[in-house]
Amino acid sequence: MRYTTGGDLLVAVLRELGIDTVFGIVSVHNLPLVEAVDRELRFVPVRHEATAVNAADAYGRARGSLGCALTSTGTGAGNAAGSLVESLSSGTAVLHVTGQIESAFLGSGRGFIHETKDQLAMLRAVSKYAATVTSTEDAGRILREAAQAALAAPGGPGSVEWPVDLQYAAQTDTGARATRPVHPVPDAGELAGAAALLASARRPLIWAGGGATGSGQQLSALLAATGGGLLTSNSGRGAVPEDHPQVIGNFATTEAGRALLAEADVLLTIGTHFRSNETADYALALPEAHIQIDIDAAAPGRVYPARHALHGHAPDVLDALLPHAVAAEPGWTGRVTSVREAVRADQREAIGPQAAICEAIRAALPRAAVVARDVTIASSSWGNRLLEMYDAKDNVFPRGGGIGQGLGMGIGAAIARPGAPTVVIAGDGGLAVHLGELLTLAQERPALTLIVFNDGGYGVLRNMQDRHSDRRSGVDLATPDFEQLAGACGLPYARIAAPEHAQPVLDHAIASGGPVLVEVDLAELGPMKSPFTPPVKIPTA
Repeated sequence: MRYTTGGDLLVAVLRELGIDTVFGIVSVHNLPLVEAVDRELRFVPVRHEATAVNAADAYGRARGSLGCALTSTGTGAGNAAGSLVESLSSGTAVLHVTGQIESAFLGSGRGFIHETKDQLAMLRAVSKYAATVTSTEDAGRILREAAQAALAAPGGPGSVEWPVDLQYAAQTDTGARATRPVHPVPDAGELAGAAALLASARRPLIWAGGGATGSGQQLSALLAATGGGLLTSNSGRGAVPEDHPQVIGNFATTEAGRALLAEADVLLTIGTHFRSNETADYALALPEAHIQIDIDAAAPGRVYPARHALHGHAPDVLDALLPHAVAAEPGWTGRVTSVREAVRADQREAIGPQAAICEAIRAALPRAAVVARDVTIASSSWGNRLLEMYDAKDNVFPRGGGIGQGLGMGIGAAIARPGAPTVVIAGDGGLAVHLGELLTLAQERPALTLIVFNDGGYGVLRNMQDRHSDRRSGVDLATPDFEQLAGACGLPYARIAAPEHAQPVLDHAIASGGPVLVEVDLAELGPMKSPFTPPVKIPTA
């Protein structure tokens, strides 16, 4: 197949992949690609390359597929690198296409505009796959290889750098497809041992991580067969709807969660990294009778010992284990349900007036709606736990822990799912990192309600310093007048300054069908009953 330019080829490949929207910034070194995408698909001109990747990432998460980001070379690709780290950390699928200087000057070091030293090495460091287009005959193959690598579990970003002279040139596409990966099959002895252990369980618990989000049917069947409880990491939320009476959720490190783990006789974990912030810096105790399933061969036993390590595709392995599941001892399901209720009641009490906002968000949203969160107190305390998720595709947040990515992710998710509203939970400090994306929000006008929790700085770190130090450093920030800022960007504005404001304000904003900036004035709303500090060790405390 012949294409007039590389841009036309890119459009053809994106259509094969089911991608109708690309996020990026136009440049002299990607102009043929941007022009073709803008003519044939939808090009969303974000204000920073990092946002292009975050938006593409969330576009893929919200659809359960792949997103595409388009950046320039050199500094532009460097700006995107931090968000590629997020995609790599979370195992989410992004096709990142970046420009490159003319192929005749690659590696010459003569200071060609936008040139950087060994851009491909940088991309390899932050991507699952990275390659350079070196001829007009290999671009289609490389794009498809990058997409296939990004989609193969565990996922991650696939990066392609494309010299601009080769973008302008006519392309010959062979149509070659990348070979689809074959899922690993667990060792037969390990699988048999795991089945026997599961059959012996009388007080079973399950822990679902991000690798379990495609196993909702199997997890629901396992809960029904065993009567056990389901804990999750933040990434595993929504694998089973969180209003299920046996879903405890992301509460493993609470006092009640720890007690339940101590009582359990078998723990089955699926696709979780046991991140430090979800295991109290690995101090959380787990049952010794531990079955661990993961697509990554290195994961089982890496953090906690696994009696049976099952290297395989989670739905397939769970299908093999399901016939061996037996009902728990009398009273265990009731114990699980009581813990579920207790941890939620405790957190609702601890967050004080913010509980009204949590409840108002859930009441105002339809059951299928994306909730994107940045790293801020509201998210880290109750947004990642108490605010119920009913589908894993609705659960969008930066798993790598970087601030400032929430709005870009929300924009990508909202554009991916135009039939449903999106809510973004952000802090004033994190929003300031990419404040320019308010203009992207105003220009594209998705059905997105941006809730900004304004406490005049980095509240999480402020709480840490107030608790462990005699002074504050770098945490108190100048905050804009958000009403004037929204007006300057052409965005509707509303304010929540008391618990009773939350429901009417959010009902109206979400029902508007367009972008709205809602400021939560935390000074007026009042503090949480228990100030939130992250589960990070302070050696000198």
